[in-house]
Amino acid sequence: MASMLPEDLSLTLLDQAPCRALQIRQILALLSPNLPSPSTILLHGVEATGKSLTIKAVLEAIDTPSAIVRSQECITTRHLLERTIAVVKEALAAHGHLEEANGLGGRCENISAFRVELQHLLEGKEKFILVFNGIDRQREAAPTLLPAIARLGEILPNLTTILITTTSHPHLLHHACIPHIHFPPYTRAETLSILSRTPLLLYASSASSQSLNTTTAANDDDTEWLWTRFIAAVWDSLGQTAARSIPDFRDVCARLWPPFIQPIVDGHYGAREFSKLLVKNRSLFQSEDALIDTIVPTNPSSTISKPKKQFSYTLPYYPTHLLISAYLASHNPPKHDITLFSKTSLSKRRKRGGGTALTSNRASKHRKVSRRLLGPQPFPLERLCAIFHAILPHTYTGGGADMMCQVATLVGLRLIVKAGMGGDVLEGGGKWRVNVGWEFVRGVARGVNFDVESYLTE
Repeated sequence: MASMLPEDLSLTLLDQAPCRALQIRQILALLSPNLPSPSTILLHGVEATGKSLTIKAVLEAIDTPSAIVRSQECITTRHLLERTIAVVKEALAAHGHLEEANGLGGRCENISAFRVELQHLLEGKEKFILVFNGIDRQREAAPTLLPAIARLGEILPNLTTILITTTSHPHLLHHACIPHIHFPPYTRAETLSILSRTPLLLYASSASSQSLNTTTAANDDDTEWLWTRFIAAVWDSLGQTAARSIPDFRDVCARLWPPFIQPIVDGHYGAREFSKLLVKNRSLFQSEDALIDTIVPTNPSSTISKPKKQFSYTLPYYPTHLLISAYLASHNPPKHDITLFSKTSLSKRRKRGGGTALTSNRASKHRKVSRRLLGPQPFPLERLCAIFHAILPHTYTGGGADMMCQVATLVGLRLIVKAGMGGDVLEGGGKWRVNVGWEFVRGVARGVNFDVESYLTE
């Protein structure tokens, strides 16, 4: 194995595909130029585990003609087959095995025509490696496409087919004895090791021209020291559960890095005071806003502390009093209307100062349920108009038709609904019921400086 993988080649490949030493050795052992290679090799693993990166680095390191086909870019099976013929021609022309790579060549409407065209291109040639990247996600693929591609090596002995998939279902290829190379997800240590290779800048402009030579090295050391601890904190708080892949985790770190180092840029903390920075920016790691993709730039630290804006509902002056009258009519018994809404009775009760006439010192034998819990009760339209005139601070100069129009407006807004079935909307004999709650009525009443609680029995 040492002869297959020299030390310099090992370091070069590990630098291009870090944390994939075992997979690199397995691929090099199967694709060695001095040994026969299997007809089909399967590379499988979840997304963003370095499958495409590793195979591309290995193929560039060995001196063997090869071609990579991105199956996601092909719409139909015919598109995939003709695209494969085109990249094979380009690869052979690059290695001097073909005079000219002139377009797509012949038409490949099915797998049989594809095999004939591929056999014509590779006839008399040395080993050729053909990689299908993401072949399990090929759109409009026939059920026999994958098994047919997996058996191409049986007909073309100088062809090695590599299939890159996200799963390794046993019945996927309908073929036994195919080497499988698994790419497991990156662990915490591997993820942090990969991201620590490319730290983000600590300062937008690291230093001025006169002090660049003396401060650049110190800034680089501080940046690496702080970046390593920062990505570890991000992984423990967010990446471990929501950003497991390398690209997603890198995006999350890139979003949180500018607000995290803002106290350093402002001069409040030093680059080595990671504990203080972590306490200062703890809201960044408690929120999941960095995991949400949005086109509107937001500051996670500022959006957490700001409370949600309360929505206010406003109505015109007279419809507001009509809605309050409807609420009072639905939640007050009719027998108390004279006591509550008579101005002479109200002045007497206020003058005595000993509570209202509805209160009693005698304890009730049975506990009564609050009328607010029983729901709104129906009331006739005449009672609504009487309460409206009683609570209005001045005399209403509008006519009855104008009042009915305002009632119809409240009905159209579903603030007042008709109780019962049938009948005209403005029929005088019908009964009505308020369709809003206590919080809504209290909010609109405050807009006109009206104390609703003074006119409720309970």
